[in-house]
Amino acid sequence: MEKTETKPLFATRKLVLTALLACLSFVLCTFVYFPAMAPFQHFVDVIAAVLLGPWYGFAAALLCGILRMLSGRTIQAVTGAIFGPILGGLLYRKTKNVWLVWVGEVVGTGFCGAMASYPLMRLFYGLDAQSPFYYIPFYTPSAMVGGAMGLAVVLILKRSGVLARMQNRLEA
Repeated sequence: MEKTETKPLFATRKLVLTALLACLSFVLCTFVYFPAMAPFQHFVDVIAAVLLGPWYGFAAALLCGILRMLSGRTIQAVTGAIFGPILGGLLYRKTKNVWLVWVGEVVGTGFCGAMASYPLMRLFYGLDAQSPFYYIPFYTPSAMVGGAMGLAVVLILKRSGVLARMQNRLEA
């Protein structure tokens, strides 16, 4: 009986952490601006993928992307963010290897996100680039740098034992 009563509490914790990470990413991306790059989005994506898993990580990235679009960014704010936490979160769920979260973020964003952005930018914004690989050189360095920052934080949390405690509190 007690397990069913506390279940909504843990779902609420995940939802609240998802919203907090989305807001953190939005604030960092807004106030620390790099032209054509959003490394802090990838920073938060790695943390969200490890703490929350692929689907809540996706939700955090989607919420941040929508907020960034509402503040004047293009649809790339969404497409460049959503694939990394999904792939990184799935890899982490399968292997529990935090380094593979970084790889998933780089591949998910650097390749999948870039490839998904091309047709949407062409359709909605009239992009005149001739190659569907156009965005890969822009997305990949951003994902590598931001993902490395997120990986560094996750490794520090893991070494100190805080990561395991946080994951236990979210999953218990």
